[in-house]
Amino acid sequence: MKYLIVVEKSESGYSAYSPDLPGCVSTGKTPEETEANMKEAIQFHIEGLKTEGFPVPAPSTRSAYVEVAA
Repeated sequence: MKYLIVVEKSESGYSAYSPDLPGCVSTGKTPEETEANMKEAIQFHIEGLKTEGFPVPAPSTRSAYVEVAA
């Protein structure tokens, strides 16, 4: 499955979350490290959902950019 993640700059590095997986978050010093950490977090999160008998949400969030005059 392919989940959208949002990576944001923080005071100490970067943080990420997936809108399709509430509560699944990760951090890192660089965007690349944060993405790698988030991949591991998603795998762990999904394993936990399965272990507890909860359904695994299908990826449904999409992203788009819009251009505006600034």
